[in-house]
Amino acid sequence: VQLVESGGGLVQAGGSLRLSCTASGSTASINAIGWYRQAPGKQRELVAAISFDGITHYQPFLEGRFTISRDTGLKTVYLQMDSLEPEDTAVYYCNYGGLHRGRMTLYNPDYWGQGTQVTVSS
Repeated sequence: VQLVESGGGLVQAGGSLRLSCTASGSTASINAIGWYRQAPGKQRELVAAISFDGITHYQPFLEGRFTISRDTGLKTVYLQMDSLEPEDTAVYYCNYGGLHRGRMTLYNPDYWGQGTQVTVSS
């Protein structure tokens, strides 16, 4: 499985961006896709995830500002980000695995694409 992230950019605080994660390869084996982010000097963290059957999980710190969605078969997963804050500035990545009771388990934790940069100015 290969994943390619896109849609990042520079936006002012309060603005919106929509990220896309496009999957190719053995996508039928994917149970869920998660969006992660890594800010400078910080560890990578899960932001949101969605399973093949539409079950979603959001980290509490989002406070309802982001929405994850998918097309049929998880070939493309989107992350709609609204009311962006400077603290959302990070490189955003997607990865694949299983989602069970709000916990994302990556099938290949060593695989990370190039990500997409999101910069929110104050």
